[in-house]
Amino acid sequence: MNQPLRIGLVGAGMVSRHHLIAWATLSDQARVVAVADPSADNAARRAGEFGIAQTYPSAEAMLAATDLDAIDIAAPREMHAPLVRLAAGKQLPVLCQKPLAPNLQEAADLAAEVAHQTRLMVHENWRFRGYYRDAAAWLREGRIGNIRQAQLTLLTSGVLPGPDGLCPALERQPFMRGERRMLVAEVLIHHLDTLRMLLGPLRVTAARLSRSSDQLMGEDGAVIQLETGNGAAVSVFASFAAHGHPAAQVDRLEILGDKGAISLDGARLVCSGASPGEQVYDLAVEYQGSYNRTIAHFVTSLHDNTPFETAPQDNLETLRLVEDCYRLSGWEALR
Repeated sequence: MNQPLRIGLVGAGMVSRHHLIAWATLSDQARVVAVADPSADNAARRAGEFGIAQTYPSAEAMLAATDLDAIDIAAPREMHAPLVRLAAGKQLPVLCQKPLAPNLQEAADLAAEVAHQTRLMVHENWRFRGYYRDAAAWLREGRIGNIRQAQLTLLTSGVLPGPDGLCPALERQPFMRGERRMLVAEVLIHHLDTLRMLLGPLRVTAARLSRSSDQLMGEDGAVIQLETGNGAAVSVFASFAAHGHPAAQVDRLEILGDKGAISLDGARLVCSGASPGEQVYDLAVEYQGSYNRTIAHFVTSLHDNTPFETAPQDNLETLRLVEDCYRLSGWEALR
């Protein structure tokens, strides 16, 4: 019987807990044996919570002291490229949280540099949510025919002060305050990637970004127009400063075809037309489930030596859409 892969986790912040829950579901195939984080308290908290024996103040220290089979990077985005290079230099397979690098050019340079050193997968988990996997299956089955248009909406009051004076999204993820590229680069990158998975290649034709909250450096509103390779129109309408909406993020999606339609309204996915169907999901289960499926895909692909769904070359296409949103909106020039 093969021994479980020995995994080193780099980063012990908020998102690392979801990674570790996912790894725990695969304990017969892979186990996190070490955690590295500059915060000794964060590393110790995660290690204690998940029964991990070894903690280190840095990835360099972890790699020097521990025999590993792969690295999972859950560190801040500015550390992604150097950490990938570090692991690739030791020919260790890498699962790296999105984005691969802070911008498209850096990500492309990194992907080219490590391509012959190791196997690299980008942890882009939104597309692994159950309702999007089911919607993709319905599209592959041709249930709604040829796609004519689509719209994705994300409206939340997350950066608006609540009754306690606090902004829920910024309490949950304080780093958002200082990001010059916030909504598109940090949040809608997931949705653009998911739309690519569902609809195929996309091109940004127009974008307008805005900022309502004085607690942010970056944008909290976006209207993005895209088109598919077949010329179908796609729009993204999003705001983190939407009065009258809950602070929680809830996706709403409409895909219209010539034979039917697929609609997602939070937890409810419906297919209308000649091949109707309906599914209802537990959103909390799907949130964690997306991490579980992403990490399981990484492990299975390593074991079977099969391609990663979110390999760097695929993820670069998502980053290209992100870059085009900022370029076409003139956002950097306005800042």
